[in-house]
Amino acid sequence: MESLESELDRARDLAIDDLADAIESIGFECTRCGACCKGYDPDSDGDGEENAADDADATDREPHTATVFPDEIRDIEAATDYDWRDMARPMPYGLNGDAGDQSGETFEWALQTDACGDCTFYEERDDGTGSCSVHDDRPLICQTYPFSVALGGTSQPMGEAVDGEGMVRAHECEGLGRDISREEAEELAAALKERAVSEIEEAISVRENYEPKDVDGVVVHDSEGQKRPDGEVL
Repeated sequence: MESLESELDRARDLAIDDLADAIESIGFECTRCGACCKGYDPDSDGDGEENAADDADATDREPHTATVFPDEIRDIEAATDYDWRDMARPMPYGLNGDAGDQSGETFEWALQTDACGDCTFYEERDDGTGSCSVHDDRPLICQTYPFSVALGGTSQPMGEAVDGEGMVRAHECEGLGRDISREEAEELAAALKERAVSEIEEAISVRENYEPKDVDGVVVHDSEGQKRPDGEVL
């Protein structure tokens, strides 16, 4: 297995033109369906965000889960009136208990969700299409969905890849296979490279800054150290 440092070098050496070629070959156009922003029905066919439930009153939906970095949370905070808890929640993996009474350690932040499991920033328009209330400041994982890079230390959107070209993986999305301009492909490719580098840098920093904390409740280990669910540093 490659070390994170080796994978970081590979991420920094990724050629944007090559990534753009792969994205062009796969094809993509956002249809604003909102599936990547919604909670999903775990009993439907397949896995992941593509299984977003249409019923906003559903009570058995799995919440939308998208990784967000500490600096991205602060970028949203600077552009809005939201506080940390409004924007982010501890990634649930590794935690015990229900949402109101959790304990344990986790190593990432996820975008906050509403009572239906949808991203807290997701808004549905009268015509049924979706929009993002922080679109200009949205995290890299949102900017690059449905694509990811096949490098160790990087994350992928929920669900297995359904297509791929070179280093680029494509995940379930109704917008795949549609024509994309070269300019748009290059913009997506640049964001995809930035995300790959940022994810591996974050993983390295989490590893280096990890310090067990014998405290009650939830502890989130991120690149800046150990935090409480409200972002307070321990």
